[in-house]
Amino acid sequence: MSTKPDRVVLIGVAGDSGCGKSTFLRRLYDLFGEEMVTIICLDDYHSLDRKGRKAAGVTALDPKANNFDLMYEQIKALKEGNSIMKPIYNHETGELDPPERIDPNHIVVIEGLHPIYDERVRGLLDFSVYLDISDEVKIAWKIQRDMAERGHTYEDVLASIEARRPDFEAYIDPQKQHANVVVQILPTKLLDDDKEHKTLRVRLIQRNDVEGLEPVYLFDEGSTIHWTPCGRKLTCSYPGIRLFSGPDSYYGHDVSVVEVDGKFDNLEEMIYVESHLSNTSAKYHGELAHLLLKHKDYPGANDGTGLFQMIVGLKMRTTYNRLTAKSGKVAVSV
Repeated sequence: MSTKPDRVVLIGVAGDSGCGKSTFLRRLYDLFGEEMVTIICLDDYHSLDRKGRKAAGVTALDPKANNFDLMYEQIKALKEGNSIMKPIYNHETGELDPPERIDPNHIVVIEGLHPIYDERVRGLLDFSVYLDISDEVKIAWKIQRDMAERGHTYEDVLASIEARRPDFEAYIDPQKQHANVVVQILPTKLLDDDKEHKTLRVRLIQRNDVEGLEPVYLFDEGSTIHWTPCGRKLTCSYPGIRLFSGPDSYYGHDVSVVEVDGKFDNLEEMIYVESHLSNTSAKYHGELAHLLLKHKDYPGANDGTGLFQMIVGLKMRTTYNRLTAKSGKVAVSV
């Protein structure tokens, strides 16, 4: 634990299970340093254990299975600089373990299914991101993982997704309309039939009305740009790569969108893409490419997923520096 912070900056990372939250959180640790960040998994605020949920006929996605009053009280206490005794949900046993003490830290990240769900908790957040995976990609990923690692059949995997769908659509998915930024993962438009979804189209949707958030764009702010990079400067195997940047509307909000469809074959060349992006919040030209190269083994490092997760991390760093500068705290450097 680092020194007690003058100002706790609170970040929310929302999304369904298997949508890339863990990789994104690893990127935040890398960016800020582990001692600066405390991550709280909101599963710890389940009010019903596994048996209790079964008896009540509800899933963990249902708000009835979660204690939002306690979540709000404790997250608020942390933000105000006070320690809490946080409950622990044991994923192995499916039961609630004795609580643990959590002290305030410079950055507290609340991650899980519901960080933007409760209006009171949402009001405490200094920055929020929703990781949004389309059904087609989610099913393909889950099938590859569960059939390979867990010995499930194709039918089992589809049945488990279908069983979760009503609650996901009712309680998890609507949170994205409240997020500052959304990272959306979609099937590629470069191929007609990509069943395994190894090539992805990734969109970064950025609200224009968030204080201190300057949206990233390609070439010319506010313009609609379709860009196919030069093959001599950016190595791209079949089916190639396309980028897009422009204004859009999202749940009634004016947003700025950047999109990458396809893969980067050689991360060493990312500096070429970075040089055409503005407002990345990097401290120096090439920082974004450098941070991506540092962890080229991370899932999604060679497509828009890694690029946009890293940009969102840099936006969070800017938010942290802006808010802590007001309290006279020294800015974080990487």
